[in-house]
Amino acid sequence: MPGLRVRSERAELGRLLEHADPRAPLAVRRGADGIVGRGEALRLEFHGPSRFTDAADAWRRVARDAEVDDAVRVPGTGLIAFGAFAFDDASAATSVLIVPRVVVGRRGDDEWVTWIGEHGRLHPTAVDEVRVELRDGAIDAARYRAVVAEATERIRAGEAEKVVVARDRVGQLPEDGDVRSVAVGLVQRYPDAVTYAVDGLIGASPETLIAAHHGAFFSRVLAGTAARGATPARDAEIAEALASGDKDLREHRFAADSAIEVLQELAPDARASEPFPLLLPNLWHLATDITGTLGGRSTLDVLARLHPTAAVAGTPRAASLRLIRELEGVDRGRYAGPVGWIDGDGGGEWVIALRGADIAPDGAIRAFAGAGIVAGSDPDAELAETGVKLRPITDALADPLP
Repeated sequence: MPGLRVRSERAELGRLLEHADPRAPLAVRRGADGIVGRGEALRLEFHGPSRFTDAADAWRRVARDAEVDDAVRVPGTGLIAFGAFAFDDASAATSVLIVPRVVVGRRGDDEWVTWIGEHGRLHPTAVDEVRVELRDGAIDAARYRAVVAEATERIRAGEAEKVVVARDRVGQLPEDGDVRSVAVGLVQRYPDAVTYAVDGLIGASPETLIAAHHGAFFSRVLAGTAARGATPARDAEIAEALASGDKDLREHRFAADSAIEVLQELAPDARASEPFPLLLPNLWHLATDITGTLGGRSTLDVLARLHPTAAVAGTPRAASLRLIRELEGVDRGRYAGPVGWIDGDGGGEWVIALRGADIAPDGAIRAFAGAGIVAGSDPDAELAETGVKLRPITDALADPLP
């Protein structure tokens, strides 16, 4: 196969998401910055336990053979692919890398367009509003309480220390529904999160799995959650309680330690912050930030080792994954898997596919949210936590353009 011809040049863009395909947008946005793709110049698909290493090897070949003319040279220009990966090794969901035919991007004062193959013209179109109400899926409230209770018993019996169990909500996108409106709503409501739309997977994730540019990386681990308070004083009390509560600190430490261990093996200079309360529009999280340098490794190499962290699976990893399969009884698909983008040098940005939904080609929607279960977990509290975590995608579907 001949190599891809790639050319990045400066441009004036307007609203980024208006350049995306209404039915199949490709986008990774944080506030005003981000990249948006349209069309498919190349699509690579992967399955099974080797999906990350297969993708890393395939992408190295694509990057090696590409002919790139990049006059802008900021993160997101030149050759890039959008990607989304299944959560579980045994999942039937397809993991993908997609090189669009055209990419538009903005980073600070820089705006650009990247053409892959033949040059063309940009044709932005206005975003139409779509409204969808979600309903109970395979795991309703009663079943979720039972799942949490069973998970707690299994943890007390010594089968695991922590396990993250999820529930789902489902809906149907209208035949002519404009998926971009969901992304616009998420960007407006959650400007500090990463809004992603890749191959039907769409959401606003607060959790950066790995972001790397010029060898330097950043990772953020989130575990331990509390709803926002109704007043500033109550909000402050909740944040203080979250940062000092034994249950939440224990849950967070499992997640942070699993990521720190892997990243320090890959990058001996990796350093982690102390846990701190992170404020989001509708909740608090306990967060730990990790930084360092990757050397010559690509972000896909890191994903192969880092996913799944204890933040979305549990600990020990193998035991928690077994319990998830047994207790949930459904295929998570790409929920809680890595989603993001990679450039020709292996850098890029990958977040965990949280606070979102997967939209199938026929318009079927399935949204997930989970909670970390430890020995002291309460089923009603964990159900309420998943309700808070479902709000971003539920609100964006029901009222996309606030």
